[in-house]
Amino acid sequence: MSNPKISLSSPHMGGDEQKFIQEAFDNNWIAPNGPGIFSFENDIENYLENVNVTALNSGTAAIHLGLVLLGVKKGDEVLVQTHTHVASVNPIIYQGATPVFIDSEVDTWNLCPVFLEKAITDRISKGQKPKAIIAVHIYGIPYKIEAIRTVADKYNIPILEDSAEALGSSYKGQKCGTFGDIGILSFNGNKIITTSGGGALITKTKAEKEKAIFFATQSKDPAPYYQHSEIGYNYRMSTICASIGRGQMKVLNNHVVSRRAMHDFYLDLFENVEGITVFSVPNEDYYSNYWLTTILIDSEKNNTINRETIRLALEQENIESRPLWKPMHLQPIFKEYPYYGSNIAQSLFENGLCLPSGSNLTAMERAKIRRVVLKLYQR
Repeated sequence: MSNPKISLSSPHMGGDEQKFIQEAFDNNWIAPNGPGIFSFENDIENYLENVNVTALNSGTAAIHLGLVLLGVKKGDEVLVQTHTHVASVNPIIYQGATPVFIDSEVDTWNLCPVFLEKAITDRISKGQKPKAIIAVHIYGIPYKIEAIRTVADKYNIPILEDSAEALGSSYKGQKCGTFGDIGILSFNGNKIITTSGGGALITKTKAEKEKAIFFATQSKDPAPYYQHSEIGYNYRMSTICASIGRGQMKVLNNHVVSRRAMHDFYLDLFENVEGITVFSVPNEDYYSNYWLTTILIDSEKNNTINRETIRLALEQENIESRPLWKPMHLQPIFKEYPYYGSNIAQSLFENGLCLPSGSNLTAMERAKIRRVVLKLYQR
């Protein structure tokens, strides 16, 4: 009997993507240039409001160019939350800089402002003022915007806002991606909208956007031949990917509604289950796209059922789930770098689980998830 996989977060097409792809073919705009890319960038700019957007081939590329624009160089230090995906950190290494890892706080699971300031003062006392802060909206829940900005401004350190998971989220009505000195988005296949692969850099000024495009297209000087005075990168988004993005922007709001409905589904499912907490925004100032719905499991309150018990029960029925991000300071490749915190992120990793949250999950798939969870706890 067929048992199709229920994925954690699969691509969800809206219907207009092929129309825009065909438009690009019909007009022979296949290279990483042209009106399709400009239209996609305009769509995002109109959605976020009062920003400039550069479409790139990945969110990682966006972080890297963001660090370049902020002047991060070899020997510099960059503060970054440890509870994140490795793509938030690798570009620091690309620049020859040093990541300094900061623990989470319990309300949003994001960058802890207390440990952030402790790290800054300690690094300054050691003669190394950090060059930038990378703050992440993990799982689509905004970080503590005002507290982080207060610390950053106090020490005059710019913020690179990693909004890879938070397109559609907001704080006090302002869209995520617009709070940092520079912001980034990801359109990877598992994100709330996708371009199959891709990302975007969000800047405050048109001049910064023009510089980003310059770097993203191999830093070609204005000359009738190929001349290069600065190091450049091959980071521009293709027109075909941008065409997919144009179609996806038309259904972004619908996807947010569907992801939030999945979060409500889990709130209902676990409402009477002892020891399970569904991660939610701390108050009404925060609005989350709930890119992924996540839970914390207290095994002492539910007959020793823990994160792995639930994950394996779901896996047995071909339902994908995943532990929360393993902290970066615990990763083998980063274990020698500085860390400031009290192991909150480690506890989240050990006790937390990401659940299937796609905007295209069907009623039958939700019913299957419900059956597996209820069977586990009834047992």
